[in-house]
Amino acid sequence: MKTWLIPLACVSLTVSLCALAEDAPAPAPAGQGVRAACAADFQKFCSDVQPGGGRIRACIAGHKDDLTPACRDALQQARAHRPAAGGAQTPPAPPPPKPQ
Repeated sequence: MKTWLIPLACVSLTVSLCALAEDAPAPAPAGQGVRAACAADFQKFCSDVQPGGGRIRACIAGHKDDLTPACRDALQQARAHRPAAGGAQTPPAPPPPKPQ
């Protein structure tokens, strides 16, 4: 008689999780906050910089003391959420033991 409780609980849990997922806001694309916060700064200091090769980043970094507080805050938040340099990689697996 109780064999139907586990499948019913699984279905209920799945439906609840699906409902929660539909209500969750979509994540903002990476860098959107920085672009919006720094648009005026970019136009003021770096509008003549050709994109690519890190040139825009270098230009903004060169004007870090002149940036608006909103742009500085957005850049600081973006740095805090960026993965560490080199990425968090797991070490390679050890080689299999040699047959004797």
